[in-house]
Amino acid sequence: MSGPHDTPFADSASGGDLAVLVLEDGRVFRGTTFGAVGQTLGEAVFSTGMTGYQETLTDPSYHRQIVVSTAPQIGNTGWNQEDDESVGPTGDPAGARIWVAGYVVRDPSRVTSNWRATGSLQDALSGQGIVGIANIDTRALVRHLRTRGSMRAGVFSGDALAWAGNGILDTDVLLARVREQPSMLGADLAGQVSTTTGYTVEPVGGSPQFTVAAIDLGIKTNTPRMFAERGIRVHVLPSNATLDQILDLKADGVFLSNGPGDPATADGAVHLTKEVLGQGLPLFGICFGNQILGRALGRGTYKMKFGHRGINIPVVEHETGRIAITAQNHGFALEGEAGEEFDTPFGRAIVSHTCANDGTVEGVRLLDDSAFSVQYHPEAAAGPHDAAYLFDRFTTLLSARRGTGVRK
Repeated sequence: MSGPHDTPFADSASGGDLAVLVLEDGRVFRGTTFGAVGQTLGEAVFSTGMTGYQETLTDPSYHRQIVVSTAPQIGNTGWNQEDDESVGPTGDPAGARIWVAGYVVRDPSRVTSNWRATGSLQDALSGQGIVGIANIDTRALVRHLRTRGSMRAGVFSGDALAWAGNGILDTDVLLARVREQPSMLGADLAGQVSTTTGYTVEPVGGSPQFTVAAIDLGIKTNTPRMFAERGIRVHVLPSNATLDQILDLKADGVFLSNGPGDPATADGAVHLTKEVLGQGLPLFGICFGNQILGRALGRGTYKMKFGHRGINIPVVEHETGRIAITAQNHGFALEGEAGEEFDTPFGRAIVSHTCANDGTVEGVRLLDDSAFSVQYHPEAAAGPHDAAYLFDRFTTLLSARRGTGVRK
């Protein structure tokens, strides 16, 4: 079942033992071990970011996904204790972890060269049991995924490999394991990455100007920091939080975070969002949160062929014509067309942003500006800072609503 490009490259920094990537359509790529040795299953996706691999690997949105890096060399800057984008279930930074199911790279760096590094990428992967594969033709693999779409996959090495005898790899056995795993379509994953108890991030430099309830659907560490830098106290709440919990906090607004899985399964978060909109509380959502707001406004969602993942994706804001280069990680999207206006139970809304590459919906908002969301990651971890102004926009909205006293 191997294709013409499925040959190992020589001279590896990753140990040199055989590892195999098997896709659900039968394509097999042979390489060498990278990180932990064993078996991992997930959805094979690719990320186009040239940098920021630590932030990518620790992003909870990548839960149950095997990430393929399109950048040819990975690991140059090692691993540090500051750039993780996850925390423990109670908000403890010491509980940070890698969330990807597996990692696929072309050429792992032999040398770690960065003054902030406290270890290597190889050590971080192996220490956390993340099975990876190196020294494969990632260009051929990415072209295959772009053509066929993201799909179920598995990485196998060591005792997880299956042999038919005479040293022949039994790829049929491995393929059966890949096909037995559930699809990402219909996967309800936000609760698996969410905080269990909630936690609070205090504002920088003094008393809070506002209080925001952030619904943790897979929130990244830098997002509460972005609010804190603007004088906002953030209460990070579990994905199954209730309206009563939000009202008890006397929150000035609500934030819906990024997260993994199929938004069509997130009925609880959609119901909560409708309740928040009914209360007149300002609302801001990103990524998975954009899909949740869209569903609350009556829009459908669908699974994309191969999604958007990376830190170099252009998005058009149609009201201003402004183009932002954005960080993204999503395999699902909202239905809609650029600039489309539509009726909702909460007033008229508009498709405010679309991707310049393919026209995918990248943002929606209510025309009274009480709620808005974008499909990308404006916290810029990792990624460009083009979209950081959205946090200022939400702060302005909180201030305006407080000034008018608008709340039902």
